[in-house]
Amino acid sequence: MTKDVLLVTGAGQISMAIARRIGNDKKIILGDWNIDNANNISNILNNAGFDAVPFKMDLSSRDSILDMIKEGQKYGEISMLVNGAGVSPSQASIEQILKVDLYGTAVLLEEVGKVIKRGGTGVTISSQSGHRMPALTPDEDEQLAFTPTEELLNLEILKPENIKDTLHAYQMAKRCNVKRVMAQAVKWGERGARINSISPGIIVTPLAIDEFNGPRGDFYKNMFAKCPAGRPGTADEVANIAELLMSEKGAFISGSDFLIDGGATASFFYGPLKP
Repeated sequence: MTKDVLLVTGAGQISMAIARRIGNDKKIILGDWNIDNANNISNILNNAGFDAVPFKMDLSSRDSILDMIKEGQKYGEISMLVNGAGVSPSQASIEQILKVDLYGTAVLLEEVGKVIKRGGTGVTISSQSGHRMPALTPDEDEQLAFTPTEELLNLEILKPENIKDTLHAYQMAKRCNVKRVMAQAVKWGERGARINSISPGIIVTPLAIDEFNGPRGDFYKNMFAKCPAGRPGTADEVANIAELLMSEKGAFISGSDFLIDGGATASFFYGPLKP
């Protein structure tokens, strides 16, 4: 018996929260670089009545992405994608961030877009960081949107000498994610499918706790303390948006990015967080 397949990359709290909202009656292929994480989240889902299979995958590798797609196709058509994989500025080098968060996401959207079921949907998790960096030129935005994936990391704006630090690399990656989603929405639309991105602010996850304890910990704590919400968010609040986007209620939404940060970006530009 075949099932519609939900591909999930990144075995973390946000991915799990979304999978619990939309994964009923689907085969869930849960990919992560750390197979222990994939096993753990798969066990939690299976013990709650879902049908999840762990899969070791590397978002920075096209071959690994294709292997995960093939694994999913063993069970049925791929109807949904949730991309929650990535590395943070406190976890990785400039090169790793660009290879995983920027290049890897671009490849994933491209390859899944070739096989997504008619009427299928996807979300990729971006970040508020992409909204806080200075505006790029229209030409630079277009380069991030349209440059062939294997040429992306050769762009002048992404060369190591033009990236100040890991935070800048992360911001560029997340800006690229949003632009790739816009471009891919056109291609996915040719198959009657939709793709969107969600840009969370500070969400309490193990990755965020790494950031709280990292070199920019005080910056992040100050951010959620001074944002209008006055607190960090939860994975389930991100899942609320994903559930809307991936349901029939979101049928007219594609190629869009949804900022969910408790007002931190508003405060960054127009409030007490303004530099």
